[in-house]
Amino acid sequence: MAGTEPFLADGNQELFPCEVCGRRFAADVLERHGPICRKLFNKKRKPFNSLKQRLQGTDILTVRKTTHSQHQSVRKSNWRQQHEDFINAIRSAKQCTLAIKEGRPLPPPPPPSINPDYIQCPYCMRRFNETAATRHINFCKDQSSRKVFDPAQTAAKLASRAQGRAQVSPKKE
Repeated sequence: MAGTEPFLADGNQELFPCEVCGRRFAADVLERHGPICRKLFNKKRKPFNSLKQRLQGTDILTVRKTTHSQHQSVRKSNWRQQHEDFINAIRSAKQCTLAIKEGRPLPPPPPPSINPDYIQCPYCMRRFNETAATRHINFCKDQSSRKVFDPAQTAAKLASRAQGRAQVSPKKE
């Protein structure tokens, strides 16, 4: 950084450059500075944590970072299944366009792909992701435990109620 030649300061004192950092010091100060500078330059500095300093002196002490890597590593990659579904969708679309051009009837649509990450509801057989499944299954369980009414039965009950009211109500004169 700097040469080894001495430099004259304003006070006519010779300043010598440090071998490590290149700053200039008087000869007696340079002797003290040298070992300290070598020791500091050999150490790796820790990165400054501004969050820790901001929270210092407050009641908020239990701030922890959540690691998302654990949650992501649990999931199984199903890219191959998605790729095959995509290829099958393209093939069926090509068959449809070809059938339209030739005037033939359309081929049946491909079966829907089942996502292995989804959980099936035992009550209605629909599929949901994990968080939605836990909410939905509880809801669906409550709904299925209630008495299910047949539309024909409810219509008959309403009709019988209406007839009963007509017989009970007094005639106006």
